[in-house]
Amino acid sequence: MIAALLPLLGTVLDKVLPRIVGDKDQVNAIKAEVTSALIAQEGELRQAAADIVKTEALGHSWLQRNWRPLLMLTIVAIVANNYLVAPYAQALFGVGIALELPERLWDLMMVGVGGYVVGRSVERGIDLWRKEEN
Repeated sequence: MIAALLPLLGTVLDKVLPRIVGDKDQVNAIKAEVTSALIAQEGELRQAAADIVKTEALGHSWLQRNWRPLLMLTIVAIVANNYLVAPYAQALFGVGIALELPERLWDLMMVGVGGYVVGRSVERGIDLWRKEEN
């Protein structure tokens, strides 16, 4: 997300900073500092997300460890219904019910799949670590 904002922010800074600062070297230094700060912030956000997934994978509750896969399976079931089951049911039987699929649900699936992949990797690593420890 931050990577997508950098070009827009750069354009704004190119228009605003010369009026305020005047010196081109100072403008470039400020832009570099802002860019570095944003990149560092993005790294911290990714680390925080990874920590959350790791905590979930280490959870004692079955639901805590599996809510993300369950959610993804639910979304996949809706997608499968809309693009496989409903069209064939409509073609064969004249009845096919497609569920509304908001764009935010696609976004959630993209984020969830990313977290699920990381989470499963962490979970497998933890299982390996536990086996080696015993």
